[in-house]
Amino acid sequence: MLTLRKHTDRGVAHHGWLESHHTFSFGAYRDPQQQGFSDLLVINDDRVAPAKGFGQHPHHDMEIFSYVLEGALAHKDSLGTGSVIRPGDVQLMSAGTGVTHSEFNHSSSEGVHFLQVWIVPNVAGAAPRYQQQHFSEADKRGRLRLIISPDGAQQSLQVRQDARVYAGLFDGPDNAELTLPPNRYAYVHVARGSLVLNGQTLQAGDGVRVREERTLQLGGGNAAEVLVFDLRPHELPEV
Repeated sequence: MLTLRKHTDRGVAHHGWLESHHTFSFGAYRDPQQQGFSDLLVINDDRVAPAKGFGQHPHHDMEIFSYVLEGALAHKDSLGTGSVIRPGDVQLMSAGTGVTHSEFNHSSSEGVHFLQVWIVPNVAGAAPRYQQQHFSEADKRGRLRLIISPDGAQQSLQVRQDARVYAGLFDGPDNAELTLPPNRYAYVHVARGSLVLNGQTLQAGDGVRVREERTLQLGGGNAAEVLVFDLRPHELPEV
């Protein structure tokens, strides 16, 4: 069963320097029907003006990853990490017992467009850690590349949860199929472009809750970039 969450139904926040679209409840946007899915708590689609960004702020007991679509994002944190995240890079920060960080547009002339995703961990009070990995366009073209997993398989980033995240690029004849293990949920988020999922056409910003399906078929893409989450079969995050 596929349940569509249209991009036009998302929450929107305009802060001058930031335009953010919220798939699930976040900040001032609250929707009792959109409180996350399985262990997936937040998908924010953010566009940040040149030289602007999020100042130093704290997190704890949350798995937070950033996925840059355009531009460059500068990251600094209390772990001593400083990096610039560009398209193809995936950054995963496990907040654990507590970490502060900032994220700014690295450019003084061009905007940055990125997704920030929060996954609820399966352990509390763990040591904070930071990971970053680059996945090339060739890695994702016409296939679903594992980018996040519990065990770091296939050089993916290691998340503290029974969740796997795949990224793919689809255009024209590109197509891929993902077989889910028995008794699993999934969530599909179209980061940009358009594609067809199990016969249903999706646009940029659309999301789909997937229940009681064993196979996901993706194709018919038009400059599409997509994230697919393989998740535990329960409805809401346990925060």
